[in-house]
Amino acid sequence: MRVFVQGSELAAATAAAALASVGHRVVWLTLPQNPWRELEQADWLTREPELLHQLKEAERGGALQICQDDIGLAMQAGAEPVDVLWLALAPDQRELATRSVDQLAGAQTTPLVLVNNSTFPVGDTEQLEALLGHAGQVAVALPDMLEEGRAWQSFTRPSRWLLGCEDDHAAAQVRELLRAFNRRSDSFQRMPRRAAELTKLSINGMLATRISYMNEVAGLADSLGVDVEHVRQGMGADPRIGYQYLYPGCGFGGPNFSRDLMRLADVQSASGRESALLEQVLDINEHKKETLFRKLWGHFHGQLEGLTVAIWGAAFKPGTARIDHAPVLTLLRALWAQGVHVRLHDPAALPALRKEIGEHPLLTLCPADPYEACEGADALMLVTEWKCYWNPDWRRLGEALGKRLVLDGRNIYDPAYVAARGLVYRGIGRRADP
Repeated sequence: MRVFVQGSELAAATAAAALASVGHRVVWLTLPQNPWRELEQADWLTREPELLHQLKEAERGGALQICQDDIGLAMQAGAEPVDVLWLALAPDQRELATRSVDQLAGAQTTPLVLVNNSTFPVGDTEQLEALLGHAGQVAVALPDMLEEGRAWQSFTRPSRWLLGCEDDHAAAQVRELLRAFNRRSDSFQRMPRRAAELTKLSINGMLATRISYMNEVAGLADSLGVDVEHVRQGMGADPRIGYQYLYPGCGFGGPNFSRDLMRLADVQSASGRESALLEQVLDINEHKKETLFRKLWGHFHGQLEGLTVAIWGAAFKPGTARIDHAPVLTLLRALWAQGVHVRLHDPAALPALRKEIGEHPLLTLCPADPYEACEGADALMLVTEWKCYWNPDWRRLGEALGKRLVLDGRNIYDPAYVAARGLVYRGIGRRADP
């Protein structure tokens, strides 16, 4: 098939590379403000396993063409009609989507499937279809289900596709488009378009609710002197609950997760229904982003000025270079307000952090290795659970940390083991003293 992919985010890059890799003829239309020469240097792309290599291989082989033209210019440049227009745009790019569909509708009267893979409000796929206006041109919703840090794998070996489509012919076209990634089993869940759009938002709303609930339980466990790990294991063993997303921590972030929650809240509000639950989930998460700061405050009885703290991890999750809504941003502001100097290491996200924050007199970025950040520090805060942090040299840490305090924001360490090495351990709902 001849496919146009429009967008400059991870979803667009992954779709362009994957579809070209299986024989489709793909034109990837990047946005003028995000040209390819900049995108190929972007940390979020270079850190994604396989993706940049696949893009360059597809372009080299001729299956993929990357350009900055709008839909109208791209249509003029090619004599063949487009079979699929794949829109993978950000929430603030709805006008661009409307303009692109309008241009395509004016230039092509042959059959077309518009795949809305964008993070748009519920109902936008139907509105985009209304702009097409020719028989055989149909818009379907295929919500973005990618996982950052494993985007290529989650696209090419999907656990499921949410396909919002009422038209049988269009559904068959989408199945054919993605047939190479659907051989193990039929992973399509077909439903009406609005249902698919709402399902995507509702999934992330449920996952966020589980995380926030577990964080509330961890706070209660702290107050009662209970190790929350016992509670987590007991809850997860119940088959009605399971273990996924039951790990307490210092807050979640990320562009898609946070955007979907806000979008779901907007949908509720627009329908005349206020969601007290979603508001609480968001409030709990923002509150939890200061958890490690409050533990530091409690340990030093509020006497924080002049302390130096090492932070391991800035990215909102392991495997990505992004810091969108990351807990570290809230944590840094709280620490600096008390005059705390921060020495920070992250294997991927330091450029993004530098771009977001710039120079700050109380911040030292340590790109060399995690232990560089601990030099001269009084305490260590673990914020992002990168694999390189899971098994540190505890003897070296004990010698480096002046106050020998370890604040584990992801509960990845064994409290008893850390304490046996002579350090003070404080986790989320867990603690141990040497």
